[in-house]
Amino acid sequence: MRFGGFIFQPWTSPQEWAQAALAAGYSAVYFPVDHTAPQSLIDGYRDAAREADLVICEIGVWNNTLDQDPVKREEAVDRAVRQLELADYVGANCCVNIAGSYSAQWDGPHPDNFTPKAFEDIVLTTQRIIDRVNPQNTCYSLEPMPWMYPDTPESYLALIEAIDRPGFGVHLDMVNVINSPALYYRNGEVIRDWFQKLGDRVRSCHAKDIRLAGRLTVHLDECRPGAGGLDYRTYLECVSRLPERTCLMLEHMTEAQDYVEATRYLKGLAAEMGLTL
Repeated sequence: MRFGGFIFQPWTSPQEWAQAALAAGYSAVYFPVDHTAPQSLIDGYRDAAREADLVICEIGVWNNTLDQDPVKREEAVDRAVRQLELADYVGANCCVNIAGSYSAQWDGPHPDNFTPKAFEDIVLTTQRIIDRVNPQNTCYSLEPMPWMYPDTPESYLALIEAIDRPGFGVHLDMVNVINSPALYYRNGEVIRDWFQKLGDRVRSCHAKDIRLAGRLTVHLDECRPGAGGLDYRTYLECVSRLPERTCLMLEHMTEAQDYVEATRYLKGLAAEMGLTL
């Protein structure tokens, strides 16, 4: 498996960026520019990653392709297309977005997010994005979320079948699917279930942690790996069974020291398990 995260050390060139990633203990990277960057800069980062044997894990979209404003919705779809084109060009493992929400909050909950109409909208929109690019070197994928599809391995499988495109793959975030105390306390079983059902399609995974607080009604908060209750032994074991290029990527931490401590924790745990991270 490959491992990476965000880079806090400043850099002035793609080569310095690649060396900073290696110094952080990473073997995989987030691509640091989007499709609007000059072509020469895109090529520079792509080539620097290759020369340093760094896998470009994912290129994010992070917008709402189900926006209820038709103009904003088309703008979101167009950005998804351009980011997927970029991911295909640089050979990233995947291009990641959320499925979309009917909420005014781009990634927020809405009572209609789990309706047949939402499922159909996700399928048709994802097909449009993939068909405009026809990716050969990457795939478009949807991050699981607690209040929209895909929220279970079964709903992800249903989307794979309905979208029916070779350019559609799987990105996993195990913290996002732990949305109740019952799932929190048996999250190792939950992790195994997701990987057993989707493992052959997984291209990248996010690494963070989750902590259940004792306040009413339910408070589940993100934290750095090692500071919560996620069963990382099971998580690492599952990812290690996938092809070597599959990535585990740290995210959602704001301090450089958190990335250092998370890296130390995960590499130490992997070593105990006889795995290379």
